[in-house]
Amino acid sequence: MDRVALRGLKARGHHGVFPREREEGQTFIVDLVLGLDTRPAAADDDLAKTVHYGVVAEEVVDVVQGEPVDLIETLAERIAEQCLKHQGVKEVEVCVHKPDAPITVPFDDVTITITRSRV
Repeated sequence: MDRVALRGLKARGHHGVFPREREEGQTFIVDLVLGLDTRPAAADDDLAKTVHYGVVAEEVVDVVQGEPVDLIETLAERIAEQCLKHQGVKEVEVCVHKPDAPITVPFDDVTITITRSRV
């Protein structure tokens, strides 16, 4: 299986369990790795035979900016579901970063990484 990666998609969302997170929102960063067979697209040089990563990026941002959830695990699941709606995408790895998580000690980042497939 071939891989198409999108790294560092940024969007503001209102996800989290604390009222401040829901009210003020924060930046979430998403990394994606889409698993698909790119041979048909490459053979015919045809965008219609692969995944349009620009469209996927816009859809992921819409999910992050959309309905708030408590957990980044739920957010990652919603993003994976959206990516798998694309016919050619057989598998997706989603990593959601929450660099401004409400943690009381110094830290660089909090992430959840999930892998989902059609199988």
